[in-house]
Amino acid sequence: FTDDAIRRIAEIRFEVNHRTENIGARRLHTVMEHLLEELSFEASGEEKTLRLDADFVEERLGELARDEDLSRYIL
Repeated sequence: FTDDAIRRIAEIRFEVNHRTENIGARRLHTVMEHLLEELSFEASGEEKTLRLDADFVEERLGELARDEDLSRYIL
């Protein structure tokens, strides 16, 4: 993860906790699970290095985090 990706993950966790129920660090776990879900299922047995940046985080979580109804039930 790049520094900007970590920063964006923290921002999303904070925003969703602020707008919905504040469940603290459990929200971070859920955010990370949703962020990496597709990569986990697509992972093959070969060794590969991935660079996950803020654009990746925004692509996977941005719209979901902005939609209060979705984030309440998914994140």
